[in-house]
Amino acid sequence: MLTEAENARLTQVGPGTSGGNLLRRYWHPVAAADDMANRWTKRVRLLGEDLVLFKDRSGRFGLIAEACPHRRASFAYGIPTAEGIRCPYHGWMFDGTGRCIEQPNEPAGSNFKDKVTTAGYPVATLGGMLFAYLGPAPAPQLPLLEGFLAAPAIRLLGSAVIPCNWLQIMENSVDPIHSEWLHGHFAEFVAEQHPSTSSGQVGVTYSYSRPHVNIAFDEVDYGIVKRRLMVGQDENCDDWRIGHPVVFPNILALGSVGKRPTYQYQIRVPMDDTHTLHLWYTAFIPPDGSASPLTRGVHRFEVPLVDEHGEYLVDITDAQDVMVWCAQGGVADRTAEHIGTTDRGLTLFRRMLSRELRRVEEGADPLGVVRDRDPRPLVLPLEREKGHHAEGFASVFLRRHWRYAPVADELIALFSEDAKVAGAST
Repeated sequence: MLTEAENARLTQVGPGTSGGNLLRRYWHPVAAADDMANRWTKRVRLLGEDLVLFKDRSGRFGLIAEACPHRRASFAYGIPTAEGIRCPYHGWMFDGTGRCIEQPNEPAGSNFKDKVTTAGYPVATLGGMLFAYLGPAPAPQLPLLEGFLAAPAIRLLGSAVIPCNWLQIMENSVDPIHSEWLHGHFAEFVAEQHPSTSSGQVGVTYSYSRPHVNIAFDEVDYGIVKRRLMVGQDENCDDWRIGHPVVFPNILALGSVGKRPTYQYQIRVPMDDTHTLHLWYTAFIPPDGSASPLTRGVHRFEVPLVDEHGEYLVDITDAQDVMVWCAQGGVADRTAEHIGTTDRGLTLFRRMLSRELRRVEEGADPLGVVRDRDPRPLVLPLEREKGHHAEGFASVFLRRHWRYAPVADELIALFSEDAKVAGAST
């Protein structure tokens, strides 16, 4: 249980707040690079700021405050130039750092432009994604997560705006027990109620519902590795021996689906105190020798979470999570909690968050911020033989957000056939 002041300190993300100052020390994804292929600007809401991502005529990306500091017109309708972007209202031009570099119609020789700036932030590209850094200069290195560098890869990007604070989403990621009930027994109950659907079946049992024998959490130099041991497993299983990590502060990395490597990242991008852009980024490594056109670009799609009546689509694992996150309110009231023994991952994460807030306040870099490193990928521990995926590729795929991917049928055919070939060769 936290006090109201402690809860606010951990959850607020806007400029000048303790939580906002911490989160500004990290790079955050703001769009897929393909989003900007046929457009010049895109509105971005990030850490309580209204911003515009833009592409200049030299092909460089910038991120600046949406409102022009002259008369508050929107750069979402800006005019790109070779050096930056012009406000559509009076033509004032700004570069990606927020510096005003031209003011048409001002007197010749005027230095007024040198006195005008706006918020401007660096943008970097990795794995088909655009990342932005809103913190103090100099910017740290952009973390080179293995899945963003893997090639060839079939890349999927699902997205949804979740109407709740980022922290209650992250706390779900250090709560292994919830999968046994929410994605196991509750999902079985949902299937029981809808036996006429293709996914519904009376008496269905999912591998998620196996009881937990033990859970463990190891703090590492980039976050937390969580491990679980379920009934029927021994301590040599991947779920206990390897586990999978939370990359501090806002990324959950998951294990493979099927026999081949799969890189899954759930990235929780805080838009403001009560809204989070949730990104599901997956890199599927295609079977050997497959020259698939699916490896071109990033396949983007929105993940629907509710039906036409506003009810959560609770036959989907991801929407089950969203249902419980949002049920806690825009910002969870942690003053009313009753924390149990199985919540020790949650309490560890909160302690780490409080500790890193203090580090930033003391002028130090927080956990996971790297400034000088060999430019090799950050290789995370990930289960290859994950107990929750025992039902096979197609079953797991169709109960996840992936079912909405524009290439869903092709992926199921590709990887299900690959599994058949692998099984025949053993």
